[in-house]
Amino acid sequence: MKQPIWGIDLGGTKIEGVVLAERESTKVLARKRIPTEADQGYDHIINRIDELIQLLKMETQLVPKAIGIGTPGSIDPLTETMKNSNTTCLNGRTLKQDLVEQLGIPIFMANDANCFAMAEANLGVVKEALPNASVVFGVIMGTGTGGGVVINGKVWNGTNGVGGEWGHNFLDESGGACYCGKSGCTEMVIAGPALERFYYQLAKEKRRMPEILARHQKGIDAIATQTINRMLTMFGKAISVVINILDPDAIVIGGGLGNIDLLYAEGVEEVKKHIFNPYLRTPFLKPKLGDSAGVFGAALLVPATL
Repeated sequence: MKQPIWGIDLGGTKIEGVVLAERESTKVLARKRIPTEADQGYDHIINRIDELIQLLKMETQLVPKAIGIGTPGSIDPLTETMKNSNTTCLNGRTLKQDLVEQLGIPIFMANDANCFAMAEANLGVVKEALPNASVVFGVIMGTGTGGGVVINGKVWNGTNGVGGEWGHNFLDESGGACYCGKSGCTEMVIAGPALERFYYQLAKEKRRMPEILARHQKGIDAIATQTINRMLTMFGKAISVVINILDPDAIVIGGGLGNIDLLYAEGVEEVKKHIFNPYLRTPFLKPKLGDSAGVFGAALLVPATL
């Protein structure tokens, strides 16, 4: 008998939970969101996750055997503590172990970008368009920039727990200092805030990315065009490294900037300039699951054997 699977997407401002009827479909038995209230500290976040699970139990009259959780940041395999999280109170804490103690069930955890890739590979656009794909790279391009790797339907975390951390590869020194302590990271060049900052430095006017894109498309703002061209050029350089090393069967682009059609046309043309091959066969796909991807992918972290 097929079992429901439970997932939690832990964000900086909200925590979302879902109970899926089975791992092979997107049928939802229950789905809820509550504020994270991260400003109240680490222990409060633990309790908020517990509260959300209790709400899901009440709605479904089910009890989870295990739960998958997508997190900002990732677990260090050596210390089993959280690292690289922009919800900074999580860093250095044994989040997985503490949740196991609080909830009394197995917990399976991965970075939120990995959960995005997991969902689109197993339930979303890749399953629909390329059902035999073995290696999928999921890109996040929005307020931040990240990535996740799924191989044969499972997240690849890597020896250091940083598998797929594309957002913190060095891309261009013009990006400047990054919160991670390094400089010129991909996130500091092609994430939305970085592009908005680039526009402001030249135009001395603040505009959000949708407006910058619209002004470029209308041909009324040379600096907007320069900003969009920077995004496309740097995207080509950044993603070509992934293709040269991983050569995935598909790349899925999520996040707010992933909705920009130019990435799938002019952006792909830029990729061709930098890969170590005379042609590019890699399909670049728009995600299908929208804001469901993170929490669906978290649920899929629970092994089918449980």
